[in-house]
Amino acid sequence: MRGHGEGSVYQRKDGRWVASITLENHKRKYYYGDTRKEAYEKLRKAQRELDQGLFVTGPQQTVKQYLTHWLEDVHKPKIRSTSYAMYVGIVQNHLIPALGHLRLQKLTAQEVQRFYADKMKEGLSPGTIHNMHVVLHRALKHAKRMKLVGSNVCDDVDLPRYRQPEIKALTMEQAQNLLQKVREHRLEALLTLALATGMRRGEILALHWEDISFEERTLQVRRSLAYDDRGYFEGEPKTARSRRTIVLPHFVIDVLKKHQASQMDLKLEKGSKWVDRGLVFCGKDGDYLLPQTLHYQFTRFLEDAGLPSMRFHDLRHSAVTLLLAMGVDPKSIQELVGHQSITTTLGVYGHLLLSMQMGIADKLDNFFNQEQS
Repeated sequence: MRGHGEGSVYQRKDGRWVASITLENHKRKYYYGDTRKEAYEKLRKAQRELDQGLFVTGPQQTVKQYLTHWLEDVHKPKIRSTSYAMYVGIVQNHLIPALGHLRLQKLTAQEVQRFYADKMKEGLSPGTIHNMHVVLHRALKHAKRMKLVGSNVCDDVDLPRYRQPEIKALTMEQAQNLLQKVREHRLEALLTLALATGMRRGEILALHWEDISFEERTLQVRRSLAYDDRGYFEGEPKTARSRRTIVLPHFVIDVLKKHQASQMDLKLEKGSKWVDRGLVFCGKDGDYLLPQTLHYQFTRFLEDAGLPSMRFHDLRHSAVTLLLAMGVDPKSIQELVGHQSITTTLGVYGHLLLSMQMGIADKLDNFFNQEQS
């Protein structure tokens, strides 16, 4: 019996040359050529791939069959339901229609490159194509680990130029102006909390009164409003670090108490029509305040108040920016806003930290110049 990786080359009766190689399971794989040299080159290539761990031993299947299996059986248990819904959209609406008919082991970088180019011609943004690339790359990374493909062809594909959207953040004066303009507005408590804590929109919309302790001035982030094909529901926060305790400033406590009293009046007015979910921020009937509704209300408020246009998520950026400008250390900010890693805080807001370091350098200059005089 031949050992693992050993091979042989011989000629058949019909004149064709055959190369065979022994696999780990002692089965043999065959390659054919019109000449001895051609068969021998195929054998040497297979032996190199076997030595490098690139040899494909898995069953033949289409890209559609593999992506369906990978998404449902491999990746779904590891991600949040909202992320799963995004992956399903990319796989079902884009990857499978364009690439699903191809053999997984025959998929080439050229075909993936053409797929991205076609999507650009359809008018999709570079950011959307980057998201597709992330999904396909992760799927093929697992396929390579399972020896279903010899390489991840996504590694050899050029992506369209993509720039991360520039962070829009309020200055101190703009933040103070916003809180002044929002007084007595129905969004007063919600926007005040967002700007003071940097909480994510989903975390705010899934916040319950039981999560807040007025006596201890604390707020527990325990859940986030999410959406999938079943509708809206309260799911897990974005990351493990997103589960956190926030100490609230006195002015936020005061605004929340006033908001609670107003909500109680509305609840009595609605009577049996009130949907009692115990939410801090809800619709007029007590049920979830939907993200699209909040977007509309926030946009209208900015227009009526004469404030610059921004996304709701920019309030989170503004909270971090303001804290950095106040000299709060990045590690404390990471804990407050629930960044998974300090590198996220440093990476996203590094340009602000650089300007703060200029201030530190000036202070050092002043100190040592005084010492020298």
